[in-house]
Amino acid sequence: MMPSNIGNFARRFICVAAIGALVVLAAPEESFAEEASQPKSIRMTCGKCPDGYATTGVTQSPEICKDEDPTLVQCVPLGATMLAVCGSCPEGYAEIGSSSVPARCGNNDGGRLSQCQSSQMESSLPDPNQGFKHCPPDCGSTAKPGQGALPPPPKYQQIQETKE
Repeated sequence: MMPSNIGNFARRFICVAAIGALVVLAAPEESFAEEASQPKSIRMTCGKCPDGYATTGVTQSPEICKDEDPTLVQCVPLGATMLAVCGSCPEGYAEIGSSSVPARCGNNDGGRLSQCQSSQMESSLPDPNQGFKHCPPDCGSTAKPGQGALPPPPKYQQIQETKE
């Protein structure tokens, strides 16, 4: 018997896969030519993901995938800064961790789920060679405490006397 959370995930994955497959099978063939001009989105397909997509889920579904390969895969378009993909990281991404998750990734490659980070994200991170800085004094000159943009309040407020 599977633990509750893995069983729920598997049921949801199969339901989403079935709906995705029905949409793919029910779509007219002419729409696939138009699809190239449309923005990429998450999809389910039989076999393997097309170019420009990463595999984020795998299950065996011979009732949906009737061709020789009964593998139903979930595909996510590349471009996100972080991706959790089944197997190896796609080109342009560096692996920052991995784990074995056969319930999500099937039995190929030991069910390995890789956490992938875009190489573009690495260029925007701070330089780790600079070390830890303390501000102040390492960050240059700063204003003295109490010397912000507003002038300091008067020490004594004068109360105007009203004549009656």
